[in-house]
This record gives sequence, C-alpha cells and structure tokens, in this order.
Amino acid sequence: MSQPSLSLEYLIRPAKEGILNPKPLFMFHGYGSNEEDLFSFASELPEELAVISVRAPYKLEPFGYAWYAINFDAEHGKWSDDKQAIESREKIVNFIDEACEALKLDTNAVSLLGFSQGTILSYAVALSYPEKIKNVIALSGYINTAILAEDYQEKKHERLNLYASHGQVDAVIPIEWAQKAPEILKKLGVNYVFEEFPVGHGVAPQNFYSFKNWLQSKI
Repeated sequence: MSQPSLSLEYLIRPAKEGILNPKPLFMFHGYGSNEEDLFSFASELPEELAVISVRAPYKLEPFGYAWYAINFDAEHGKWSDDKQAIESREKIVNFIDEACEALKLDTNAVSLLGFSQGTILSYAVALSYPEKIKNVIALSGYINTAILAEDYQEKKHERLNLYASHGQVDAVIPIEWAQKAPEILKKLGVNYVFEEFPVGHGVAPQNFYSFKNWLQSKI
C-alpha cells in the first residue's frame, strides 16, 4: 500500500496482503504528543485492519502537536478552545474521507481509537457523524457536548459501537468527567462498554487487552 500525501500527516500499518478494501482504524493522539505515540499499538492489533495514526494539525512549542489549544489563566483557570476543536473535528472527517478514497479502504467499517484529547475529538466525530463511523475506542477522555454538531441528537446512533475506559486516579482528566459518557451514550442509543482501571492518565496492559478483544469482536 503506497502512502499518498493527504491533508494531515500520518503513519500507516497496512492490512495483511490480499485483503481488498481493508477496514480502517484511525488513531488520534493526546495533547502534546504525535502520531508515533499510539502507533506503538499497531503491531498488536488485528492484521486485517489498516491502522492509520494521524498527527494533530497544531504545533506546540518546543515539541508535540494538539487538536486544539488548552489555555491556563488566572481568570478562567484551564479552558479549551472549542472553536479550534470544531475545526479539528471537521479536519478529521475530511481526512477520513480522503484516506478511505486514496487508500481504497472500507467506508462502511471505519473505527476510531483516541487517547485523551484524541478521544474528545473521536467522540465529537462519531456522535456528530454516526453514519460515517462504526466503532470507537475512547481512552482517557470525555464527551464535550460543546464541540458536537448542533443536530447530533437528531442523528441515528444505533449502528455505533463504543468502548470507553478511564483511570480511576487520572490527575489530568477527572474520572467524573468520563463517567458522564454512559448516560449520554445511552440516550443516543449507542452500544457501549465503559470500564475503569486502577491507573492514572494512561493505558494499563489489562486495558489494552480489554479494548483489543472488544475491537476483535466488532470487526
């Protein structure tokens, strides 16, 4: 599989040879990281998937990338640039369409895997455009309803499968934020699994095997 130039930078682990129109898994890293981070999982994931790890569009100094700015100030405390996040949501949707066409991937079986800020964007894409996404793995993130499409509640979400997990001692994103997801997903009719692990802001080995088995059952 060749690697055409697309609107966002990415790494790809092709599906095993002989599979026509392979099912894609798109990965979205956290704030301050890059496309190499989650790509370390790629060799452990099902061979029938084309695994594509995407770099966020905004460069941070001195290193790393972000899907949107997170600002810290005395007046507002810590706050997210939701306008930038919505722009990134649309950039991701556009990139998925581009990649599926250029790489001849199965548009009916698109999976997303996000971590932290990448999870927040994965939720935003999947809940805003459920017709485009089949599976979501949402690690250490939460649903920010302010960056969902205005008509998201009117869409049909019954086809969407979602695995969410969070560390019980996460000091970056409080577990209480993540625990609001099941109620939202239930209302929308999303098929979901929500798990907690006794870790901080990261992916424990048991967490990896849990979502890997879940993903295998959905593809």
